[in-house]
Formats: sequence, structure tokens, C-alpha cells
Amino acid sequence: MNSILLAGAIGALGTLLGTRVAIGILVAKGYGQYVRDDGPREHLKKAGTPTMGGTVIIVATLLAYFFAHLFTFSKPTASGLLLMFLLVGLGFVGFLDDWLKISRARSLGLDSKSKLALQSVIAIVFAVVSLQFPDARGVTPASTSVSFLRDLPWLTLPAAAAVAWIVFISAAMSNGANLTDGLDGLATGVSSAIFAAYTIITIWQFSKNCAYASSGPQCYEVRDPHDLALISLALAGACFGFLWWNASPAKIFMGDSGSLAIGGAVAGLAILSRTELLSVVLCGVFVIEAVSVALQVGYFKATKAMSKDGKGKRLLKMAPLHHHFEMKGWAEQTVVVRFWILAGVCVAFALGLFYTEWVVGR
Repeated sequence: MNSILLAGAIGALGTLLGTRVAIGILVAKGYGQYVRDDGPREHLKKAGTPTMGGTVIIVATLLAYFFAHLFTFSKPTASGLLLMFLLVGLGFVGFLDDWLKISRARSLGLDSKSKLALQSVIAIVFAVVSLQFPDARGVTPASTSVSFLRDLPWLTLPAAAAVAWIVFISAAMSNGANLTDGLDGLATGVSSAIFAAYTIITIWQFSKNCAYASSGPQCYEVRDPHDLALISLALAGACFGFLWWNASPAKIFMGDSGSLAIGGAVAGLAILSRTELLSVVLCGVFVIEAVSVALQVGYFKATKAMSKDGKGKRLLKMAPLHHHFEMKGWAEQTVVVRFWILAGVCVAFALGLFYTEWVVGR
């Protein structure tokens, strides 16, 4: 438990202090955000705000993870290293996207196909390797079974389908986090709550792990829950510390460097902790934001195909959903706080489902 708390403290202090340094460096180099011309007019004043702050979250989490292991003289686990790989790998894709936006002086970086291809390559490597490295009991970091609150034995997939499923979860969560990152502090606050919830889940899985004879029939077949809890709290702390600088009015944006990395970490935690379908509830805000974009695009294309003048209609004033409420006249801070409340409700409901399943099954 000491190593978990230490990781959380290092993660929080790393971003709280490190982000201030990063802001100075980014301002000096002129690495500022480019804002969409078709977005809310209030966002134009944010042009030039330093971006790529997500790199600080990644570095702080890496330092927290390895210093916590060094402090306790313990070895990193397969699950922990795989989760860090997904975090850093998808963060690198986001960094490329941010860098192209800055170097090309426009609000568009990697095209959607290139970004998805890079995300898929990293997710495939993660998926294939995570199905290897069984422990002494034969439990691998990931599983070929689809999971809800634990693996569903009646929904086991062939190896190739399991890899495709893991890739889908990784892409969906990373893009969901990316779409949520559109207002000051929105994605950072939501992510802090999600990672805090995963800390609780994985600590509980560690205390009730099937590796211990006294765990009972409702034990959890998760390979390295303690290490997953350590990273979860490190990420929660890192996001919380970053929020000091990212809250409205933001002094820095996390950029795709942070949002893709955070989404990847959430997906990795869902896969490695055997809570894949539960993550849909837990990360309800990410899911809602992604669905709002899909509905907007789908409705526009459908109405365009059916209209005589070839013009499509929009379901929302603007997607993702948080921009729709801005366009309706809500203040940015109001949207952010209400979405934080929604995230809290989703997290509470997911934790309730997780604990209720264990109680009922005793």
C-alpha cells in the first residue's frame, strides 16, 4: 500500500511542479494551440495557449511508477509494463499530432487514417503481448474472454478475435478521451475521477485475488492488481496536479499527447483488470462524447443523401456534446462542472455495480 500512495504523491507533485516548468519552456518556444475557426467564438481567445502538456502527465506517471518500485525494492510486473507501453505509445501518437499542428501552424495534425493506423499498430502489439507471460498459476495479463465485472467464461473469443476486441477498446477509449478534451479542465477532471475509481477496483481485486487461498469463491483472476492500482493512483495524481494549471482559464492544454495517452491507459486498465464492459459505464462521459460525434456525422450524411438539394442537417448545434451546450449559451465553466458531476455519477454507479456483484455472489 505504501508504494501505491507514494506513486500517487509523486504523480501529483510531478505535474503540479513540472507543468509550471513546461509552460515556461513552451511559451519561450512559441508552441501554442491553434483553434478551430468553426468553433465557439469564445475559444478564439485561447489561441496561443501552450499545448502538449500531456507529456508532463506521461513523464510524471513514469517517474511515479519506477520510483515507487525502487523505493520498495520490487520488480515491475508484466501487466504494469504493458500498461505503461500503451500509455507512452498512444501518447507518442498524440505528440506527433500536436507537433504537426504546431509546425504547420494550423489546427489539424495527423489525418484521421494515419492516426488510427498508428493507434492500431500500438494496440495490436499490446494485445498480442498481453496474451503472453502467464504467471505461476497460468494467468496472463489480458484474457481472450470478454469481461464485464470479471471474465465471462461463456464469451471466450478465438485469439485473433480477442486481439481485434482489445484493439477496438484501445481505439475507442483513446478517441473518446480525445474528443472530451475540448474545454478547460474537462478531460483532466473526468480522468482524475476514472483513475481514482480504478485505484479502488484494483486494490479490491488485490485483496480478494485468487492467488490467496483465503480469498473465497468470488476471488478475482487478475494477474497483477497491485501494480495496476499503483499506476491508477499515479495517473489520478498526475491528472489532479495538472488540473491546477489546466482549470479555467487554462494556462496549458494537454493536447493529443495527453488525451490519447489517458484514453489508452483507461483502455489498458479495463482490459488488464477484466472490467472491459464495466468501463463503458465508468467512462460514461467519454462514451457519450464519442457517441455524440458518431450521431452527428451519421445524421448529417443520412439527411444529405435523402434531401433534394444535397444539404444535410445537424442533430446537434456542434459536436462533441460539450460544444453543443456552449452553442446554446451555457458558460464554459458551467458545462465543465456539470460534466464533472455526470462523470461522478457514472463512477459511483460503476463502483456500485462492481461491489454489488461481489456481495451478491458471496
